Amino acid sequence: MRQSISKKAVIMRRQHIGTIIRIISFALIVVLAVVVAIPFLWMISTSLKPDLRAVFQFPPQWIPHPPAWDNYLKAWNSAPFNRYLMNSVIVSVSTVVFEVINACLAAYVFSKIRFPGRDLLFLLFLAVMMVPSQVIVVPNYIILSKLGWIDTYWALIVPFVASAYGTFMIRQAFLDVPDDLVDAARVDGASHFTILRYVMIPLSRPMILTFALLNFNWRWNDYFWTLIMTNSDTMRTLPVGVIAMQAGAEGGTNWHYMMAAAVIVILPVLVLFAMTQRYFVEGISHTGLKGV
Repeated sequence: MRQSISKKAVIMRRQHIGTIIRIISFALIVVLAVVVAIPFLWMISTSLKPDLRAVFQFPPQWIPHPPAWDNYLKAWNSAPFNRYLMNSVIVSVSTVVFEVINACLAAYVFSKIRFPGRDLLFLLFLAVMMVPSQVIVVPNYIILSKLGWIDTYWALIVPFVASAYGTFMIRQAFLDVPDDLVDAARVDGASHFTILRYVMIPLSRPMILTFALLNFNWRWNDYFWTLIMTNSDTMRTLPVGVIAMQAGAEGGTNWHYMMAAAVIVILPVLVLFAMTQRYFVEGISHTGLKGV
């Protein structure tokens, strides 16, 4: 009887401790979420303020009254944002399409086709991921300059049409596809491209969409590469265009217009993430679960 009571006491104590841990964890998550959200909320708040006096008002006013919605139109008209938007769409979409295609092809080869030296070649392929991108900026710039591609779409797209990281991610998903399905397709006479299209890609869609979304975000928000590879307004993308708008401001930076332009830049990424959130979360949850 005493032993039964002691066991119940231990169980209740563990449940109590577990409840406390969950409460602390939830509170910590809420605090971290607020810390992450504050800069974005402040950006939106600043974008709706009527003038600089309201921007630097202390104590700050989080909800402008009335909100200056025309700041977005003024920010859009203050620079050739139509051209910036078109360039960002062309560069981001083209890069994502080519990079996903190349990553899928390479991932299929490294996961389902056996040939001598495959694993060694894959390790060498992954070694590219260890090289900081800043190290190859100068060589890439010299090559593209010799080709006459500076200030063109070629310079913004071609260097990123292949990705070791994307190949690694998608290969991990392809390794989870049972070999029996691939062998059955081969017995039925399916070619490698048929297997890739109708077997591998449909079963690995969450991971592929996750990589596509991450890559789109990287290319859409890329500032450094676009800055050094473009010289004119006709080739600038949105991130560089926003900074150019700040540099061209007379009488100081109009921060309410700058924040309105920043909201315009991040809005497409937020919309895209909202549309693909389910696949993104599912893909991230499976990343790296299987060994190389």
